[in-house]
Amino acid sequence: MKPDIVVTAHISAPGTMPTLEREFTAHHLWRATDEKSFLAALADRVEGMAVGGHRPIDAALMDALPKLKVIANFGVGVDSIDLAAAQARGIAVTNTPDVLTDEVADLAIALVLDAARGMSAGDRFIRAGKWTKGGMALQRGIRGKTLGILGLGRIGSAIAAHGEHFGMRVLWTGPRPKPAARWTYVADLVELAREADVLVVACPGGAATRRLVTAEVLAALGPEGMLVNIGRGSVVDEPALVDALKGGILGRAALDVFEDEPKVPEALLAMENVVLTPHIGSATIETRAAMGQLMIDNLLAYYAGKPLLTRVV
Repeated sequence: MKPDIVVTAHISAPGTMPTLEREFTAHHLWRATDEKSFLAALADRVEGMAVGGHRPIDAALMDALPKLKVIANFGVGVDSIDLAAAQARGIAVTNTPDVLTDEVADLAIALVLDAARGMSAGDRFIRAGKWTKGGMALQRGIRGKTLGILGLGRIGSAIAAHGEHFGMRVLWTGPRPKPAARWTYVADLVELAREADVLVVACPGGAATRRLVTAEVLAALGPEGMLVNIGRGSVVDEPALVDALKGGILGRAALDVFEDEPKVPEALLAMENVVLTPHIGSATIETRAAMGQLMIDNLLAYYAGKPLLTRVV
């Protein structure tokens, strides 16, 4: 008999939903019209949960499933899951690191290049018929520039290595130095921004990093500086970012994540010095399929009595 699990959202990664249905008796919370009754009917038999989307997985949801023992998250970021509540209840949480590292780092550098060289702006320039009336304004190169990275985890480290490949000098900051890191650590974020031509946000979301990139940080980057965010929208003070870009305090931005996705501030939509992508850091067929399989493999490991593959708590 297949084990019962709760699936919190439709996960569109290739093959993931059919595999969940094949390996488990999957109960889809996202389809429930009465969540309280839905969860009550499963309370005595569900030990596993597959989490997709940005729905908060809070203490109340965990308490509605008292036999819950493992939450397998589709994605590396677990800021939507109350980790303290999970730990207090003896619930393991897993994520999907490594399989998406290079893809997200690739997008980060692509955003740096796009914002600097004006590729999206050039596309709009041609489509608007402006090329026949004169050439586009000169843009900027990145070789020889300083790349600052906020958060030197797996993805941040991959971005640093990519930046070196493009001839950039790399500095970084985080909660504490990492002796094994080969790039220069700068303890203060404002000082890092002052030194950097480009600041890439690559740290997790959550309370500890909420609006860590303040108006002061943006001013330190300056009118020739660029902010790139592939981490979480919550890390940046979005109203301050809009003001900095409108006022010429910050030169350019390239954003894959936003504070209230999928809503994007109207002011950003109108700016030519901003590149916008719809949270596509890991959004390739290959990577999403690998993420889905790793989420499933963690659930399978739990039910087989084996160690979890990528446990967070």
